Amino acid sequence: MGPGGAGPAEDDRGETGGVRTALAGLTTRGRSFFAAGIAAAVCSFVLGQSELLRVGLLLAVLPLVCAAVLYRTRYRVAASRHLSPARVPAGSEARVHLRMDNVSRLPTGLLMLQDRVPYVLGPRPRFVLDRVEPGGRREVSYRVRSDLRGRYPLGPLQLRLTDPFGMCELTRSFSTYDTLTVVPRVEPLAPVRFGGEASGYGDGRQRSLSLAGEDDVIPRGYRYGDDLRRVHWRSTARYGELMVRREEQPRRSRCTVLLDTRGGAYEGAGPDSAFEWAVSGAASVLVHMLERGFSVRLLTDSGSAVPGEGGDGFAGSGQETADAAGLMMDTLAVIDHSDGTGLSRAYDMLRGGNEGLLVAFLGDLDEEQATTVAKMSRRSGGAVAFVLDPDTWVREPTDVPRPNDRHAERLRLLREAGWTALSVPRGGSLDELWRQADRERSGLASVSGEALG
Repeated sequence: MGPGGAGPAEDDRGETGGVRTALAGLTTRGRSFFAAGIAAAVCSFVLGQSELLRVGLLLAVLPLVCAAVLYRTRYRVAASRHLSPARVPAGSEARVHLRMDNVSRLPTGLLMLQDRVPYVLGPRPRFVLDRVEPGGRREVSYRVRSDLRGRYPLGPLQLRLTDPFGMCELTRSFSTYDTLTVVPRVEPLAPVRFGGEASGYGDGRQRSLSLAGEDDVIPRGYRYGDDLRRVHWRSTARYGELMVRREEQPRRSRCTVLLDTRGGAYEGAGPDSAFEWAVSGAASVLVHMLERGFSVRLLTDSGSAVPGEGGDGFAGSGQETADAAGLMMDTLAVIDHSDGTGLSRAYDMLRGGNEGLLVAFLGDLDEEQATTVAKMSRRSGGAVAFVLDPDTWVREPTDVPRPNDRHAERLRLLREAGWTALSVPRGGSLDELWRQADRERSGLASVSGEALG
């Protein structure tokens, strides 16, 4: 039962089970009518009144006929569900549209709908639909909202049907469901340029020429939309198919976003916790870099990467940007704490070569972990770290601030290794920290230039 699709009800197995289901659906009115009919029939034999027997048969048969008709026609109702949108940021609302189609030749009685939703999305929605004519359609909708990211199943839809006389009620459950993905919040970031960062996809991009002349050209097959002026006729005649010259290709800058997911690095839980801030910050940087044309990769402390280990990252251009952002946001929607205690696996993933710009979101670090992170800057064109201050995130806002010498020492170690390391206080704005990191790297670059001069 997805967007625009119909879902059949779960069928009862066997005639005996169907009869039992129909009789079990008799309402209090239906059972009363049936009991009154049996009593009237017995009294007719005792009193010798044949007219009373006719009344008793009518009373007893009516609920049975209603149950039989309702049981036979209940499989002729189809339902569909549509989510708008199917992927929504945490704290935002999504609307769920339900559509009921009566595909039988008989009108329905009163229909009562109930859709199953997780409790974090709100109460279960219930709707009452009046008589639906043959071939008719009814549409209803409800809203869901969650402050917690994740993937939440919606459904299956339950439908309760009643006959026009209210003698019988039958409940059916559709077998299919949809999934609502609640992704982390994304904060818009300023288009800054960190010192030491390679150019992205702009005026200063580097190019690698793929042709050196008519004889050295490396052609490729023609693709729909290619300019016919780029057709290489000599290669076309050689291969027997239309070939075009390769254009100079931009060398895309790379960016790796490292997210520390160690369970021991964060304290607290909920939408305002330190870990959720780190996940939201990683999502914001990933989307921002993709929009700037970078090849982006998401890396965690456990060594898992999106795309996989052999991937160079997602290139941001047009529809590819939306698809790549969607895949990484889906990953961040369900990411959770890892059981690891170190960052060596992430370091191993970075040792293969220059990773371009490295942006890390880190929790609490001990001396060994800080040393491992410090070495990561050697394989990057620029390294920026947002280190969450564990003391401020667990302290109440009314408490008096206390100096955290351990946290300050970790920041000093990272800065000496070449990182632009910033402390993240509770509720800090990522955009302000982003701008601050740019100012610090620009100031460091100017001081280095003066020293060299």
